[in-house]
Amino acid sequence: MKGVIGHIFRDLPADVRYSVIGIYIILAVANLAVWACAWIAFHAHPVLLGTALLAYGFGLRHAVDADHIAAIDNVVRKLMQEGKRPVAVGFFFSLGHSTVVVVMAIVVALTAGALQNRFQAFKDFGDIAGTSISAFFLLLVAIMNIFIMIGTWKTFRRVSEGGHYDEEDMDMIIARGGPLAHLFRPVFKLIRKSWHMYPLGFLFGLGFDTATEVALLAISATEASKGLPIWSVLVFPVLFTAGMSLVDTTDGVLMLGAYGWAFLNPLRKLFYNITVTAVSVLVALLVGGIEALGLIGDKFGLSGRFWDCIGSLNDNFGDLGYLIISIFVVCWAGSLLLYRAKGYDKIVVTTSTTAH
Repeated sequence: MKGVIGHIFRDLPADVRYSVIGIYIILAVANLAVWACAWIAFHAHPVLLGTALLAYGFGLRHAVDADHIAAIDNVVRKLMQEGKRPVAVGFFFSLGHSTVVVVMAIVVALTAGALQNRFQAFKDFGDIAGTSISAFFLLLVAIMNIFIMIGTWKTFRRVSEGGHYDEEDMDMIIARGGPLAHLFRPVFKLIRKSWHMYPLGFLFGLGFDTATEVALLAISATEASKGLPIWSVLVFPVLFTAGMSLVDTTDGVLMLGAYGWAFLNPLRKLFYNITVTAVSVLVALLVGGIEALGLIGDKFGLSGRFWDCIGSLNDNFGDLGYLIISIFVVCWAGSLLLYRAKGYDKIVVTTSTTAH
């Protein structure tokens, strides 16, 4: 696996590799700095150091929630189809998401238990707003990807049968589509650069519907009520942010590397896009559908085996995230093996760099 990853990243342009190295230097320095602060604040209190490690673990764990994985992977692929190399998609998404957590941790720490009832009201509002935005975005991604997948398949068949490949083919595929694609494209195009993921991450973060976020706020409230200074309490949400940023950034970078490998060869690019787009559609529909149904079931008090199953899936988004990561890895490896088994790598593709 290590050799495969190394091969993928050797194929990336030098400036992209330098950007990847740069962002990991930033993450390494930030993580070390946060842990240094934690040591300074809690070195005389081993129990609090253990609590700090727990907060960091919450961040690592929260980053593999299914909505994180689906949003980051789909945006990376979208931007790469537009000819960009988005190194920091996961990084900015995690920063936006954790901004909400840090702000709420400050509010909870300052008010301790006095404002618990009001926080519950905010949590209820955040669940509706954050989950609705997350579900809408992912379902929108699924709709757009269906049209992209159909267009890519048609182009792949034409090119594999000896047709010309135009460098503008993918742009034309994205530009075409049915009425729904035209209706939603302005919303989908709002994300044009990596940093545009910050506000999207912030909106996703409004939904305090995961155990890790609620547990982190509980830690902040508990320690603040024991008289821990606000600056020391802030170490916990910042550690949460450091852990989540590390994993979210790595997810985006790994997808960048895998897509970068595929984009080197026109036919490989088309074949890989078909495979991953199909998976992206299924994942986005699955995650967005589960979120939407969970919100409906929760707000209308629906019960029964089906709704209990939906509620259980929403409560275990992290486990679903691990599954999605595995699916992407298996599909990448499977597409590579099938591509070679079918002999597509032996097909000579004629390309044209200008429109006819």
